[in-house]
Order: sequence, then C-alpha cells, then structure tokens
Amino acid sequence: MRNLIKTFIVMLMLSVSHAAIAGDFEDGVAAAHKGDFATALRLWTPLAEQGNASAQYNLGLMYANGDGLTQDYKTAVKWHTLAAEQGDAEAQFNLGVSYAKGQGVAQDHNIAVKWYTLAAEQGNAEAQLNLGLMYAAGQGVALDNVKAHMWSSIAAIRGFSDAIEVRELVGKKMIPAQIAQAQEAASLCIKQNFKNCD
Repeated sequence: MRNLIKTFIVMLMLSVSHAAIAGDFEDGVAAAHKGDFATALRLWTPLAEQGNASAQYNLGLMYANGDGLTQDYKTAVKWHTLAAEQGDAEAQFNLGVSYAKGQGVAQDHNIAVKWYTLAAEQGNAEAQLNLGLMYAAGQGVALDNVKAHMWSSIAAIRGFSDAIEVRELVGKKMIPAQIAQAQEAASLCIKQNFKNCD
C-alpha cells in the first residue's frame, strides 16, 4: 500500500510539473504573438535548457529572426539542432536552410539535404520542395530531375503552391516517361507516408 501511495504521489507531481511546463510554453507563445519577446525568452529559455524541443525550436526562431534580441544565426543553429535531434520537423527544415545558405554554420549542401530529408519524411512540405530544388540543382545530391519532380509534386499535392512552378520547370527538362516515373514515385512515397522515397 505504501508503494502505491508513493507511486501516486510521484505521478501527481509529474502531471503538475507537465502542466506547469505546458503553461509556461503557452504563455511564451502568447507573449511572442503580442510582440513581447522578452517574456517569451524568459519563459522559453529554462524549458529549452531542460530539453523541451518546442521551446528550443522557438528560441532558434527568435535568434534567427532577431526577435527582441540581436540576430544570431550561430545561436539559432544551436537551438534548432537540439530540437531537430529530438525529431522536430520545423527545426530540421530550418537547419537545412541554415546549412544551404551558410547561416551560422559553414555552407554544406550535403548536410542541408540530410536535414531536409528528415523533415520531408515527416511531411514538411517546405522541406519537400527544398529537397526537390536540391535534386534539380544537383546540390548535395546528384542532379536528378525525376526526384526533383517527385518531391516538388509531393509538396504541390500537399498544398505548397510554390512547388507547382518548380515541378513545371523541372518537367520541361524531362521526357514523358520520366514524368510518369516521377508521378508514380510521388504516389508511392505518399502511400508510404514519405518514408524510403529516395
């Protein structure tokens, strides 16, 4: 009976702790939406330091955009890396952008493709489009119009309108059989929930 009471107390403490963390995070979101970045920074920093991926991602955005503090791409990459390593698709996408542009890190298209791929496999349409662009340009991967068309088609199907233009431009460089191959690959990729698409 004593162990059962101990377990209940620990579970109660954990649920109160999780509620407080969620409350602080949401209060930070509300503050950021109002433009009160100092409050968002104050609320999110301890959460991010404790490993909260959402807080880490949002701090990364604040540093990348210079919201309420000096713009610092290097610190943005630090926070986005921590969130991305926990599987946050938005952070993975932003890391892809950082590596593609060389913001806060040395430009490295291979690493950009890695992060874009991880985000794309989670359904991030912007990452899917950027991955298509990387294949179209042969940056970090071999130039491959079929994969470029496939990823831009997936992003277009998922509602990312910029992808339509990319898909059409890539399609102009392809023969009908290649376009059919890309469309079939896109369909299969979507059916597989964006896994093993390459």
